[in-house]
Amino acid sequence: MNNRAIAIHLPQFYPFPENDEWWGKGFTEWRNTSTATARFRGHYQPHIPADLGYYDLRLAESRMAQIELAKSHGISGFCYYHYWFNGKQIMERPVKEMLRNPDEDFPFMLCWANEDWSRNWEGGFNKTLIAQRYDEQDDIAHFHHLLPYFKDPRYIKVDGAPVFCIYRTHLFPDISRTIAVWQNLAAKEGFRLYICRFEDSLHHGIGQMADGIDAAVEFQPFITREHLKVGNYLQRASRKLLGREYFNFIYSYPDLVKKQLSRVGNDCDYKKYPCVFPSWDNSPRRKGRSFTAFKDSTPELFETWLRHVNEHFTPYSKDENFIFINAWNEWAEGCHLEPDLKFGTGYLDAVKKVFKR
Repeated sequence: MNNRAIAIHLPQFYPFPENDEWWGKGFTEWRNTSTATARFRGHYQPHIPADLGYYDLRLAESRMAQIELAKSHGISGFCYYHYWFNGKQIMERPVKEMLRNPDEDFPFMLCWANEDWSRNWEGGFNKTLIAQRYDEQDDIAHFHHLLPYFKDPRYIKVDGAPVFCIYRTHLFPDISRTIAVWQNLAAKEGFRLYICRFEDSLHHGIGQMADGIDAAVEFQPFITREHLKVGNYLQRASRKLLGREYFNFIYSYPDLVKKQLSRVGNDCDYKKYPCVFPSWDNSPRRKGRSFTAFKDSTPELFETWLRHVNEHFTPYSKDENFIFINAWNEWAEGCHLEPDLKFGTGYLDAVKKVFKR
């Protein structure tokens, strides 16, 4: 059985009212990306897009160009981030328009990014812009909103069950209750859902696999608990004593890959899909504040890691064969398969070599 490469997709690259209000008229992630600067010796910034340019995801032409590039380089589908705040949606337009356009013929699934929408990513220290609340009526409304996606023939399924990912299941007061509500509604429509949870270094392991969760997705970069403990301590101290964050956390991508190559097979006692990332650097989003970066990434190192994962991960069934890649287009986190001026299509070519049929 062949594995399938699923690239995580951020649909934020177009202006919308909330971004205009919070960050300034016309803001998209391109503003952070294009104004980034190098902040240590050998720091690769800014990342400048090549083949697709500074695209606008309101345009079908832009979305089609992404799809054609993904298809031609061994990507089997996109996992789009989905934003839902008790009926309020943001960043929904690209995926809504994709759903209406049969020419955008590419498999997809959704991942509910269920955290509060806040300024944390740019150092806002828990300034909440839209809060997330959970209750049964909202679960019902949310399911009916998602139903047209689940029924779409392009939606990725496991044995007929649409795959729905949740970014942070530990934030729910009772995730099993929410899943039970959804499954009851799905049964009335003649199907069941296949629920995946994204796991990070603070919330992983079989103890996080609540009733109703079918599988986990290892969300990379998987920074260790000890690294996070030290980083959080230093950041909290700098905020309290100095009024801002001063400590950067810079890791070695080659060292990470070397460590990952020691992992063999399905190395846990529950269903978990592996994940790799081409590079990581969130300094564009954190101007004048501390940031986290993995330095010295190359397409060759990425290919080595991806090939190792592909050769050692055994699918759980003919449909349960996902290898996730974070990400297709997280440009403001220096984490993208899309071509840039430095490496061209190098990272995509790596995927094509590993998953060539």
